[in-house]
Amino acid sequence: MTLETLAPAADLDADAFDDAVLEALAADDYVFKVWGGDWCGDCQRQLPEFGAALAAAGVPDDRIEAFPVTKGPDGKEGELVEEYGVELIPTVVVESPEGEELARFVEEEAVSIAEYLAERLADVEATA
Repeated sequence: MTLETLAPAADLDADAFDDAVLEALAADDYVFKVWGGDWCGDCQRQLPEFGAALAAAGVPDDRIEAFPVTKGPDGKEGELVEEYGVELIPTVVVESPEGEELARFVEEEAVSIAEYLAERLADVEATA
């Protein structure tokens, strides 16, 4: 099973994103773990733009891990859902190359996934 909604939106390129957002996403070999469902309206609306931001930032595919989620009788089901406490989607966890969680986006914020994570990652960089 794949997560097709994470495919970059074809109508967005690097010019569509703030340079600071792209720089934050591209820094430090971050690993992006993305849980979503192609059936999910929030995912359909948000993940193509996030995929485009990752592409525009030059984040290589080997640092983007997509985890398709299904609806089960007891909530969300899928790889690492329980281990990461994923209850709402889309959920994006950003980890350091060593596996330390640095930032997490869950379902919806006032700004895009890329902007939200870039703000959190800038805070991480400022305190490093």
